[in-house]
Amino acid sequence: MPILENEPRPLHLQPVALILVFVGGVVGTLARYAIETAIPHRSPDWPIATFAINIVGAFVLGLLLEALARRGPDVGARQRLRLLAGTGFCGAFTTYSTLALEAVLLTRDGHSVTALAYGASSVIVGVLAAWAGIVVAARRRAS
Repeated sequence: MPILENEPRPLHLQPVALILVFVGGVVGTLARYAIETAIPHRSPDWPIATFAINIVGAFVLGLLLEALARRGPDVGARQRLRLLAGTGFCGAFTTYSTLALEAVLLTRDGHSVTALAYGASSVIVGVLAAWAGIVVAARRRAS
């Protein structure tokens, strides 16, 4: 079904939205790369850098989305910031595909219990970090 001339284009078809996600993604990828380079990729049994990146990213995303939601509808500058920082930066900064790969490698290397603990704790602590970000943003807005 073609878009009528007076109807707005869907967000995913708007060039500005795509550019914002792209720019945020580049910055998020560079930040992740810098951290992965600075912190040893894997301790003998635990992928420290990926774990930390995913937890920090979950916290930042929770904080950002709650702060934006409390300031009004997802339009204008709030929407652009969400696309740039939330979808772009946090989406590229966090790396759950690497989490999955590292869990597989741990299992392959005979560390099945560690792989299970790493995968489960990454998800559980990530959810708690996102919740903590939401709580922090809510409290900051309330005060």
